[in-house]
Amino acid sequence: MSIEQAFIALIGCACAVSGWFARELYQAVNTLQKQLYELEVRIGTDYVRYDRLQDVMAPVLKKLDEIQTVLTQKVDK
Repeated sequence: MSIEQAFIALIGCACAVSGWFARELYQAVNTLQKQLYELEVRIGTDYVRYDRLQDVMAPVLKKLDEIQTVLTQKVDK
């Protein structure tokens, strides 16, 4: 085996390893894209919308304002 054939074999092995690595990266990117899509779909359905949150929080905020008013009017002896 001459040095040229060894060099060609070495280049072939390097290309094979880099091709395998590129395929693994491609599959990882595709998996991440699928997971991101699933997350986007889940975010739209699992979480409370802002307007509904405001409706629920309105009575709580009203009570907190009443407590604050009472505390500011309280005079310690």
